[in-house]
Amino acid sequence: MHRSSFTTSRADAAVIGGGFYGCMLAAHLRAAGGRVVLYEKHDDILTRASHTNQARVHNGYHYPRSLLTGLRSRVNLPRFVQEFRDCVDSSFDKVYAIAARHSHVTARHFVNFCARIGAPLRRAAPRIRELFDPHHVEAVFAVEEFAFDAVRLRQAMWSRLRASGVEVRLGTEVQRIAAEGDGLRLDVQGPDGPEPLSASRAFNCTYSQINPLLARSGIPPIPLKHEVTELALVEVPEELAGIGVTVMCGPFFSCMPFPSRGVHSLSHVRYTPHASWRDSGGDLLDAHRLLAETPWRSRFPLMRRDAARYLPALADCRHVDSLYEVKTVLPASERDDGRPILMEHDVGLPGLSCVLAAKIDNVFDMLDAVPVPAVHQRRRSA
Repeated sequence: MHRSSFTTSRADAAVIGGGFYGCMLAAHLRAAGGRVVLYEKHDDILTRASHTNQARVHNGYHYPRSLLTGLRSRVNLPRFVQEFRDCVDSSFDKVYAIAARHSHVTARHFVNFCARIGAPLRRAAPRIRELFDPHHVEAVFAVEEFAFDAVRLRQAMWSRLRASGVEVRLGTEVQRIAAEGDGLRLDVQGPDGPEPLSASRAFNCTYSQINPLLARSGIPPIPLKHEVTELALVEVPEELAGIGVTVMCGPFFSCMPFPSRGVHSLSHVRYTPHASWRDSGGDLLDAHRLLAETPWRSRFPLMRRDAARYLPALADCRHVDSLYEVKTVLPASERDDGRPILMEHDVGLPGLSCVLAAKIDNVFDMLDAVPVPAVHQRRRSA
C-alpha cells in the first residue's frame, strides 16, 4: 500500500507527517473507530528523522540530569521491545563510560541515578574496560540498552497501518489548515492536484516542519530549536564490533550499532551539529530546503580524533557515509537534556493538535495522552 485513493471529502481525523509518531498516532486513532487519513509529503514513511538518528532504544541511562525522562524510558522500553521485537537488535554489549573531566555527572552520581530509576547497572568486564584510556575515563559500566533497525521498523509500521485501515497518502502535502463549521478544512496538494479534506480533528506531527505549516495557516509558531546534524556511519575495528559505547555526560560521543546498514554510527555532541536556529515568529527558515541545498562537509575526522582520546581503538574506524537531518527540540530541553513530548491541543484552531517528540521509544506516552475524538466516542457507545 503506497497510496490509498478515496472519493469522499470528510474524515474523522487527519494526521500530518508519516514519521514514527505520526504513523503510530494514525493507527491508534483508527483503532478507536472512524476514518483516519495520514499525509506524508515524501514517497515513503519513516524516511527522515525516524531513520536518521542513533537508533537507540533508551533505557534511561542517557538522562542523568532529567529524572523524568529517565523514568519514562525505563517504563517504555519493555513495551517497545514487546511490540517491535523483530525490529530490535540486542546482540551487542552496551556500555556507558563517565568522562574523568568536563562531565556534568560523576560515576557516583550516575550509579545513584540508575538506582533511582531502577536501571540495571554493573561494572564492565575487564576486556571492555581495557579499551578505554584511564586518564580520560573515570568508570565504565555495562548496561541493558538496545538498538532498532529503522528499515524493519518501517516495514512493521506499514503492516500496522494496513491492518488498522488507515488511509495513507504519500507524496502529498498539507499546505494550510483553516476552521470550517465545527471542524477543520485541510488544503492538500497531492500527486495529481488538490485534494481538499474536511476533518473533525487534525494532528500536526511534522517534526521540523510544525511551524511552517502553522505559519501557512496564519497561526503563531511554537518556540522550537532546530539543528542540522550529521550522523557518521563507520566500520569499527574488530575489538569494537560487538559493542555500543556512550561517553558522557557533556561534550562527548556515542558509537552505536546502526542495524539498518550493518555498521556503527558515530555522533559527537560538539561536532554533530552543523547549524542551529530558533523559530521566533516572522519568516521561518525552511529546514528541509536548507538541508537539501547546502553542501555539508563531514566533520567525521574531528569526531574520530576526539573520540579516540577516550576509546583509542576508534582511531582505526573507517568512514562509510554521513547522514544529515534536522533535529528539533524544545529550547527548555537544553537545561537538563530532557526529552519531554510536546502535546498541545487547539493550537490556533479548535481541533488542531501539535505533537513533537525526539525519542522513538517514548511513543506510548503520546498515545496515552491523546484524547479520543468525540465522533469516535459516539460511535463506540452507539
